[in-house]
Amino acid sequence: MPQLMQQVANVKHEAYRLVETMPENATWEDLMYQIYVRQAIESGLKDSDMGKTIDVKEVRARFGLSI
Repeated sequence: MPQLMQQVANVKHEAYRLVETMPENATWEDLMYQIYVRQAIESGLKDSDMGKTIDVKEVRARFGLSI
């Protein structure tokens, strides 16, 4: 299966799984929030894997916060 098709299949599978774990009284807003959180986590992990992160000490220094 080509990579793009595999990614689509994985997204669909995860979307179904996410919906199944939500309570019966979940709203569209609840679902959108869960999708947003999932996407933000995956994006952060991808950035981390690619070395696109900054050490906490550097961030604190940039903002003048105690280390």
